[in-house]
Amino acid sequence: MLLLVACLLSPAASAVYGQGSGDYDANRAKLLSYMVRQQLERYHYSHKALNDQLSKDAFALFLKQLDFQKRFLLKSDVAKLQAYMNQIDDEMQSGDIQLPVVAANLMAERIPQAQALVEELLANPFDFTVQESFETDPEKLDFCENLDQLRERWRQALKFQALTRYLNLIEDEGLKEAGDQDPRLEALRGKAREKVLNSNRHFFTRLLQDTRQDHYDRFLNAVTRAFDPHTNYLPPTQKEDFDISMRGSLEGIGATLREEDGYIKVVRVIPGSAAYRQGQLQAEDVILEVAQGSEEPVDVTDTRLRDAVSLIRGPKGSEVRLTVKKADGSRLVIPIIRDVVEIEETFVKGATFPDPASGKTFGYIKIPSFYRDFQGSRLGGEGRNSTDDVREQLRLMNEQNIAGLILDLRNNGGGALTDAVGIAGLFIETGPIVQVRSSNGQINVLEDRDPKIDYAGPMVVLVNQFSASASEILAGAMQDYGRAIVMGGAHTHGKGTVQTILDLDRTIPLPNMGKYRPLGAIKVTTQKFYRISGGSTQFKGVVPDIVLPDRLGHLKSGEQYSDYALPWDTVAATEFQPWAPALGNLAGLKQQSSARVAASESFNEISQDADSARQKSEQTSQSLFIDQVRREREEARQHKAAPAFHEGGEPGEEEPGDNARLSDEERRNLWIKETGEDPYVREAMALIGQILALGSQPATPAGESKAVQTTPYSRPKVQ
Repeated sequence: MLLLVACLLSPAASAVYGQGSGDYDANRAKLLSYMVRQQLERYHYSHKALNDQLSKDAFALFLKQLDFQKRFLLKSDVAKLQAYMNQIDDEMQSGDIQLPVVAANLMAERIPQAQALVEELLANPFDFTVQESFETDPEKLDFCENLDQLRERWRQALKFQALTRYLNLIEDEGLKEAGDQDPRLEALRGKAREKVLNSNRHFFTRLLQDTRQDHYDRFLNAVTRAFDPHTNYLPPTQKEDFDISMRGSLEGIGATLREEDGYIKVVRVIPGSAAYRQGQLQAEDVILEVAQGSEEPVDVTDTRLRDAVSLIRGPKGSEVRLTVKKADGSRLVIPIIRDVVEIEETFVKGATFPDPASGKTFGYIKIPSFYRDFQGSRLGGEGRNSTDDVREQLRLMNEQNIAGLILDLRNNGGGALTDAVGIAGLFIETGPIVQVRSSNGQINVLEDRDPKIDYAGPMVVLVNQFSASASEILAGAMQDYGRAIVMGGAHTHGKGTVQTILDLDRTIPLPNMGKYRPLGAIKVTTQKFYRISGGSTQFKGVVPDIVLPDRLGHLKSGEQYSDYALPWDTVAATEFQPWAPALGNLAGLKQQSSARVAASESFNEISQDADSARQKSEQTSQSLFIDQVRREREEARQHKAAPAFHEGGEPGEEEPGDNARLSDEERRNLWIKETGEDPYVREAMALIGQILALGSQPATPAGESKAVQTTPYSRPKVQ
């Protein structure tokens, strides 16, 4: 602490770092580096040491944030930065932070150079008849040796932007069938270059607004992210921007975003939102450009999250057009009319479906998230929550004597842990649901203590790779108890950690340092989830009992694909009584399910789409030959026109916005129709029918306890 105070009182450091730095304050930086280091070492679950290895990891993340597309820095610049690769831990210890200062100076030199190249390249027409291509995946590229190589890299990128704009203009003008010699085309080529130039001018204007403090904030974020992907430094911005950083919230269209390696990526589309109803924006989409209605799009690559959000936000009823890169590498312009979230769409929904083959009725419950109105529940209030809503759906379904239940957790990113435990308890008598291990090694077992069983018949739980956190706890508990068959993609997301927001302003070590407020906050991983069988839900997620074809199975989405994710591990299992009788012979159920899937036209189409998407995603080289690009656009258009089901139990719309004009009753009827046609739901019903045919799962009236004696279970010892 004495060293820290001495450093903060040193005027020499301030003279060096403060020059021309805008809002940057070297003494504040020293204080921040000390506090961030202390909080990470004290509270992070892993207790990672801030050493040379973590320094290398943080450097790699910092470099990605600085120039992920490798369109600014030269190899010589990277070499200058690499001199600090093993020094980040030392800089954090001393408070003498130099890497972001050097990076800021290099970018201050390279950005104007790149801007001049863009102006020069767009002053002359491109030849779209030359058969050439360029690599779109920055991971496959190296930094350029010199400015000539950098110029060529920009030329290829700008040529593709101009070619895309040109083809859009041809279609807009109704000249799709015009011959290449049509005199009107030359004017459109010039107009396309002008549009690209204006978009890039906006892009460079934003880049040049970066301050030295912005580079320092990136540095701290790289250090925190080297601990794990969910640990972040949140700089002190205005209240609205601070909330955006913590929630990734996107008002107006209804999506959760994150900034990743220079790109703005969609994490989740909020149920009931404008984007959700429009139907084309999906998790893992990368937003490349944003346009206000018919105005020119603005490039948002290498843009801060808050700047991108400011472009996407807007008043209700206005249109925003997002140019996104889909998982298969294709590009799509998505028009969305901004609106408020339809709250009802975010809540639990249920329906029953008759099975003509057996004459029985099956229940279906969709849980979009594990919501809970904590504020409304205070002081004895009755805030709405997902547990009560599922309980009510079960009551209604039991009145119809359902013979089986499908619980749909697809695309459910989690929510209140209380409700994951509460909903699991609706299907068992009593017992443990999840183990929570803190960074100090202490383990707390969360359990269901209510002996009432709200539904005791056969169950199938549907999941996919976007089922995360609380969804994985519920699915894992049902699987461990043998209470339900888990069915879906190859694995769930693997988010098995808990984060806490630490307000740095509340932990300032000395009163006289309050002048450096605001300091921001750290979102730090402090706990980890473990199943009652002992395995973590972290990294691996939940592996379904029966794996089905998945259109998005090729996506590298999930904790196991994230940089520096915490590993999978185990703790001691806690004692619990498995559900009895068993749901049948799992090997036999899988065999018959595989036969049905192989004979299913719907699943065959899904498998073909998945193979096609996987192949496209691996082909990262983009043609710049106009005829080839035309063919690719036409193929994408035809694929888009084909009927598609919005996986996750929600309708996919052929015309964006049509569903928004339906009445509540019409919308529900459409949802029931679409859900009944979902091949995953149909296969779940077939599986339940198979279980019933085996006679291994008799139904038990709601509210009655099964004749199963649960034995006391012991809490695991502290690890």
